[in-house]
Amino acid sequence: MESLRELYRIGYGPSSSHTMGPRAAAEAFLKAHPETTEATAELYGSLAATGKGHLTDRAIREVFLSHSVPVEILWFPGEIKPFHPNALTLKMTKPDTVSETYYSVGGGKIVKEGEGEEASIDVYDNGKVGTMDKLLSYCEDNGYQIWEVAIEAEGAGIIDYMQEVWSVMKSAIKSGLEAEGVLPGGLHLQRKACQAYAKARDLSGPMGNTAHAFSYALAVSEENAGGGCIVTAPTCGSCGVLPGVLYHLVAEYDIPEIRILRALLTAGIVGNIVKTNGSISGADVGCQGEVGVACAMAGAAAAQLLGGTIHQIEYAAEMGLEHHLGLTCDPLMGLVQIPCIERNAMATMRAIDHASYALLGDGHHKISFDDVVEVMMETGHALPSLYRETSMGGLARIYER
Repeated sequence: MESLRELYRIGYGPSSSHTMGPRAAAEAFLKAHPETTEATAELYGSLAATGKGHLTDRAIREVFLSHSVPVEILWFPGEIKPFHPNALTLKMTKPDTVSETYYSVGGGKIVKEGEGEEASIDVYDNGKVGTMDKLLSYCEDNGYQIWEVAIEAEGAGIIDYMQEVWSVMKSAIKSGLEAEGVLPGGLHLQRKACQAYAKARDLSGPMGNTAHAFSYALAVSEENAGGGCIVTAPTCGSCGVLPGVLYHLVAEYDIPEIRILRALLTAGIVGNIVKTNGSISGADVGCQGEVGVACAMAGAAAAQLLGGTIHQIEYAAEMGLEHHLGLTCDPLMGLVQIPCIERNAMATMRAIDHASYALLGDGHHKISFDDVVEVMMETGHALPSLYRETSMGGLARIYER
């Protein structure tokens, strides 16, 4: 598994796979070919199908123009490359002709054609902790909590990075709670976090608690949809779930920051296991790989913060993914707004419920987290491409009627 720095990426929305990934590809191409004076960018599959709504072309142009290089964007939504549906080919057209293909595989990560996933650096030793079953055994053998595995693998400096991650998450919540108005794009969708938070303050009991958690998740998701600064957790499209849960628990239980940072480590390892053995790309497996994984990460973090054992943490994570199996990715007009923003809010409360449910037992159950990751991949690849971030089916098609 890679470093958690690769999972938790700090950047600007609205999409990790369609905005952050292509931006990284453009930067990598120009770094390798600084002599470029003119270029083209060919977008394939899902990148082409929903790229305009995700601002893919703007992200690429910004990088090339920052190097004073004009770039022509070409769209091929009907052509899907075999390695991954998010593909782009960058070509230098002057002074020479050079072509390189990149795949945006989710969470802002890119893979260059010919290098493949094996180019990733295995920070965590997959042979020891590369699956949830291996991770739990390793923790039991060494008396570790899950977060301690991250510090052992990455060093104490990873806590400093988690502090930066948490700071950005909190800033996104605060900015989102203050912002009002219409989100960019053709849906003319009004921001709701500000109003939700104002109403939550007048509510008491369970309704008030729920409304507060909703408002925090909405705030981050709306900031992402507006192109604001967020943290992929594990993606831009699902970035509101984990901070929504953590911020809510801090407000309810006055949890010290160091415990929040450790919970981020645990959540990150959960996300990393899915990223290593499955996928966090909506174009690859649907929204179950984004909001579903985010819910699993947040459930694990909540269970830890509420005193759960490693097995109860695993159970909360397993439910987060299991209960989102088959979830499609069908954004209206290719925008990370409907149904994405509401899904973040709902997954926030589900994660808290999963943690509560896991804490009622001893954490042992029939279906393992690794089993659900395997089923998620099988289910995701069985979904027609219409339901995997193409905006050609599902809710997106109904809206176009």
